[in-house]
Amino acid sequence: MSTETTCETLAQQLGDLGLRLGDVVMTHASMRSVGPVEGGAKSLVEAQLAAIGAEGTLLMALGADADDPFDAETTPVDIEDLGILAEVFRNYPGVQVSDHPAGRFGAIGKQAHRLLHPMPLHDYYGPESPLERFTGLRGRVLRLGADPDTVTLTHYAEYLANVPDKIRARRKYVRADTGEIWIESLDDSDGIAEWPQGDYFEQIFLDYRSSGAVTTGQVGCCTAELFEASDFVSFAVQWMNRELGAGHQS
Repeated sequence: MSTETTCETLAQQLGDLGLRLGDVVMTHASMRSVGPVEGGAKSLVEAQLAAIGAEGTLLMALGADADDPFDAETTPVDIEDLGILAEVFRNYPGVQVSDHPAGRFGAIGKQAHRLLHPMPLHDYYGPESPLERFTGLRGRVLRLGADPDTVTLTHYAEYLANVPDKIRARRKYVRADTGEIWIESLDDSDGIAEWPQGDYFEQIFLDYRSSGAVTTGQVGCCTAELFEASDFVSFAVQWMNRELGAGHQS
């Protein structure tokens, strides 16, 4: 019989991992990997808030189901893509959300409003985006058993990388209030360039982790990972310049 991990234990484990009071942290998590938690996903949210304190800020990608009319406050998270923790976080008291059908984020804490507003309509992961502001605020990325291809910051690095003829996308969304809109950005579904080995998102993170820049430790039942946003972005840009840039060999 499995034992549920308490909120207090999770907060202690996050502190042991390296989360500090005042941190600005972006979380990617699989509740299945974290294992049984007393109080469920809500307790995991509260454990993170306890670890970073009143001066800290917690950020998560929320996204939305593109098939449904979008309302920033009420449209559910695409749980299959982002997990149940993101949906619980969206509904957590005090969480602010950005109003964007393709790149919605949620945040709570001292820097929440600064992270989320304003939100560019196009190129919503690029310059002047929450990801750029998160990196500039010396943000840290917390991964709790998430798949290796889920580091959202990689999208920001795509905008900075020196890759010729980056693939762009133009997609239609439907807002609940104003109807159809078209949004243009770098292609954040299939990538900005073809890479012969397949999904470069996953490989970038695996190579970064192999470099020794990721702190690991146990949180719940999973091996948690913590790293600096700016360091990861620099690594990802250099990786893409080398593997996807003008001089790469296909």
